[in-house]
Amino acid sequence: MNRRAFHRLLLATGGWLAGGPVLAAPARPLVRPPRLRPGDTVGLIAPSGVTNDSEIERATRNVEALGFKTKFAANVRAARGGYAGTVEQRVADLHAMFLDREAKALFAIRGGSGANALLPHMRYDLIRAHPKILTGYSDITALHLAIHRRAGVVTFHCPVATSRPNDYWQYHFLSILTEPQPTYTMHLSIENERRAETEPQFARRTWRHGIAEGALIGGNLSVVAALSGTPYAAQIRGKILFLEDVREAPYRIDRMLTQLNQAEPFNRAAALMLGVFQRAEPTDNERSLTLAEVIDDHLAPLKVP
Repeated sequence: MNRRAFHRLLLATGGWLAGGPVLAAPARPLVRPPRLRPGDTVGLIAPSGVTNDSEIERATRNVEALGFKTKFAANVRAARGGYAGTVEQRVADLHAMFLDREAKALFAIRGGSGANALLPHMRYDLIRAHPKILTGYSDITALHLAIHRRAGVVTFHCPVATSRPNDYWQYHFLSILTEPQPTYTMHLSIENERRAETEPQFARRTWRHGIAEGALIGGNLSVVAALSGTPYAAQIRGKILFLEDVREAPYRIDRMLTQLNQAEPFNRAAALMLGVFQRAEPTDNERSLTLAEVIDDHLAPLKVP
């Protein structure tokens, strides 16, 4: 079968062949979703961990304090084990909110686990045709990476709707999402500067100085590593890769950084940035490298900033 005949067959089957869908990265420019305006309605979704009434109430307060109205996905209170309902329910909520004319953005109520199960079932053509702001971090990283690669839509790695409010992230959140500017500078928070005096993981450190320019890609290290080798993996060439995580022992961080670097060498990125790896201590008093030693091993040899 020649290439032309193969493409005709592929179109006739809707992109499906034995073993599942054939996925090809779209060679299209990134789409920026419309900005938010004061008083807009925000769709609250739970694509990962199961949520509860207390978290839903807190998310509502936080979103309303930002000046927006709230609208909940139909299955937001669903539960299946530790997940916020079945894969089908969570995918249905995601699609419904992208199609909902009233909802101008999608805010994840929380992270947790399980968002990666949604990725093969998502309608990326639908998402690109109805681009909206999507926010969240932790497990929501899976949605960010998949939508970036499969739909070519810009999303926003930032606190979830239940995150503890503070002036720093609320200011930048609103500035970026409601008042977009050609250029924008984010300085390190004063709170983290102060914490660095007693908590070394908050201190700024540079392994290789330089200036870099590129699109941002990355998020939660565990999720970025879990998607390595899949059709939804982060493509880092020429981009600024950023990584963060919490409650991961140094040996696990070492393993995940090794996996990512072996899948696509970090030196192909324009630059690499790490956030705060909070509570990253060895478990059960086992012999272990420190977090600082693990990061030294991976970043010191790099040729990019």
